[in-house]
Amino acid sequence: MNALTSLPKGHYLFTSESVSEGHPDKVADQISDAVLDNFLALDPKSRVACETLVTTGQVIVAGEVTSNNWVDVQRVARDVIARIGYTKSDYKFEAESLGVLTALHEQSADIAMGVDGAAEQGAGDQGMMFGYATDETDNYMPLTLDLAHTLVYTLARIRKEGRQMTYLRPDAKSQVTIEYDEHNRPVRIDTIVVSTQHDPTATQQQIADDIRNILLPLVATRDKRYASLLQGDFRLLVNPTGQFVIGGPHGDTGLTGRKIIVDTYGGRGAHGGGAFSGKDPSKVDRSAAYAARYIAKNMVAAGVAREMLVQVSYAIGVAQPVSISVNTFGTGIRPDGEIAGAINDLFDLTPRGIERMLNLAQPIYEPTARYGHMGRKPETVTRSFYDGNGNKFEKQVELFTWEKLDKTNEIKAAFGLH
Repeated sequence: MNALTSLPKGHYLFTSESVSEGHPDKVADQISDAVLDNFLALDPKSRVACETLVTTGQVIVAGEVTSNNWVDVQRVARDVIARIGYTKSDYKFEAESLGVLTALHEQSADIAMGVDGAAEQGAGDQGMMFGYATDETDNYMPLTLDLAHTLVYTLARIRKEGRQMTYLRPDAKSQVTIEYDEHNRPVRIDTIVVSTQHDPTATQQQIADDIRNILLPLVATRDKRYASLLQGDFRLLVNPTGQFVIGGPHGDTGLTGRKIIVDTYGGRGAHGGGAFSGKDPSKVDRSAAYAARYIAKNMVAAGVAREMLVQVSYAIGVAQPVSISVNTFGTGIRPDGEIAGAINDLFDLTPRGIERMLNLAQPIYEPTARYGHMGRKPETVTRSFYDGNGNKFEKQVELFTWEKLDKTNEIKAAFGLH
């Protein structure tokens, strides 16, 4: 019998995927954000829209930049690629031997006039952005995506530690399908798919055994719910094509902005369509999406709803949002329109207000370009950067500020919650 027809009444399957930092599109994202970070580290007022293409033996970095300083783009790109693990000639994409072509030029004067020339900073483009949160995990992310991220993150950690599964190469993907009940609560894992690039000496059986006996037990230690779910009976598919030796940018060209669903909510909620990586915080594609996540997460944590999708939209050059919309999927304690009105009162959603609220004019973006922009742990770290002469320097920065739960008390007071 087909699995879909044998589900209990009201139950359904939902799937999310993730990719490793060595996936070609993620390599491109990380280079774009590393270039952005280096400009912001030198000049916090930098305006950057940076796109990257990676392919066999070649990196192309293009886009628009307005800044008081310049960056050693070639050194930045090579460092990112080396950190990911592309350090062997067999990969046909090796950090120190590949070519790096830079085609960056100044930002359009027409756009700059609308963004920086107005009395109050306007949005860098039109568009609609979404933020989502659900109480099904401790980090208020969909369980399917959270588990998919953890699989590829843990696989990369195993590869970099170099003590087990020594045949692993940087490119990898995961996919998780979970059965939910009629109340949208996760019941069991139905299917896990893991595809990992590997040396030609590794056998399919060896890889499958190691995924089950090494990777999955490590993943189970991250969360008690993971441990419980992974003890159940589920289908595990490992490298379904039978071999994955050729991978990374040699196997598939990578481009900035092609993994926007991996970057956000794994298909839950919605996505406005704009990518994040390579864009400074004046671009509401990025900053307003972070703000919407911040709002949704704090609202759910405060008890306003079990699940919430927040939409905010903008017109280019205009500071105030054109609209704010909320969908609580029937779980809200107040009507959705009333909650949207409260959001407008509680949060400054102008581009400059978002930038101040979340402290976004920092070089904080490269870490977002791997394993998801949302659901991450806020932390203060010291990061290294390069100036235009290739000299290294350090700055302390605060990562993932939009994941903080520092508005819940204010929200509870506004809604009369105790």
